[in-house]
Amino acid sequence: MRKMIGGIMEERLQKVMAELGVASRRKCEELILQGKVSVNGQIISELGTKVDKQSAVIVVEGVNVTKKVDKVYLL
Repeated sequence: MRKMIGGIMEERLQKVMAELGVASRRKCEELILQGKVSVNGQIISELGTKVDKQSAVIVVEGVNVTKKVDKVYLL
């Protein structure tokens, strides 16, 4: 479930990780519980953490998995 906090759309970390292609949501939950995931430099080891998928920097086992969005400017 998405949650709007202060104009920022937040979703569960494991869902965002699954959407980025890291693993299934269940496997992502295991990675989180094992302490192998950090968000914005902070290690996450409990489920239920909400992140803003537009601005969060997600690192799994030392690999940045954050989706880079290319900006295209049309003139």
